[in-house]
Amino acid sequence: MTMGITKRIIACLDVTKGRVVKGVQFVDLVDAGDPAELAHLHAASGADEIVLLDITATSDERPILIDVVRRTARQLFVPFAVGGGVRSLDDASALFDAGADKISINSAAIKTPAIITEIAERFGSQAVIVAIDAKRKPAPEGAAAASGVPAEVYLAGGRIATGHDAVEWAREAESRGAGEILLTSMDCDGTRAGFDCPLTAAVANAVNIPVIASGGAGSGDHFVEVFKAGCADAALAASIFHFGIHDLRELKAQLQREGIPVRLPC
Repeated sequence: MTMGITKRIIACLDVTKGRVVKGVQFVDLVDAGDPAELAHLHAASGADEIVLLDITATSDERPILIDVVRRTARQLFVPFAVGGGVRSLDDASALFDAGADKISINSAAIKTPAIITEIAERFGSQAVIVAIDAKRKPAPEGAAAASGVPAEVYLAGGRIATGHDAVEWAREAESRGAGEILLTSMDCDGTRAGFDCPLTAAVANAVNIPVIASGGAGSGDHFVEVFKAGCADAALAASIFHFGIHDLRELKAQLQREGIPVRLPC
C-alpha cells in the first residue's frame, strides 16, 4: 500500500435470485434493488469500480447468473468485477464474454488453488481477484498467528470454516498469480461499525498486490481509517450506498480533505 497512489471506492452488489441483497455478518438478508439499476446509479455517483457477487451460486451448487451479469455490464462505464460460483477457466471465460473486466474467485481457489494460475495465465493477473472471507479467532494458547492477527478463511458465503489463516492464504494467492485480494471481515460485515483495520493492515503488509477492504463501512471516517491505519488500496461498501446512507461525492471530498488521493467525480 502506497499513500501516493489513488485510492479506489468500490460499490458492491451482493446478488441472489437476480436481486441485490444486504445483511449483517452474512445473514438476515434484505432486498436492496435491481443490480443493473444500482450499478448504473453508483457508477454515475462516483464509484471507481463495481463488484457483483452472486452470493448463493456456490452454496446452491449452480452456475452464476450470466444474464444478470450481461445486463449489468451494459449499464457501466467503470471497471466491473464479478464473482460467485466461478469454478473453472470456462466459468471465468463466460463472465469475461458477458462483460466482466475482472473475476473474483473464493471457494474454488481454496479447493483448487491451481485455478488462480490458470485464469491469470489466460487473462492476466490484473483480471484475477482472490476473495477472502475471514473471521477473527483466538490465538492458540502459547502461540500466535503468523500475522499477529489470527483470522480463519471461510467458504460458501461464510458457511464453511477452512482452517486456513487469512494472511498466509493471501500470500499463497499472490504467489499463484492473483492480482488483487478482496478481504471481507465477516465480523464487521453489515455492522456499519468500521472496517477491521488491524486485519486489513496485516494482509496488506504481507503482500505486494492491492488489497480491497470490505465489511463494516458506516461513515466517511471509516474509509479514512482503513486507508490510513488499514493500509488498504481500495475500500468496498454496499448498504451505505444502496440505502442512501452516504453519498459517494461527499465521501470522496472528505477523503481528499484528509490528504487521501482519490478520483473526484466529474
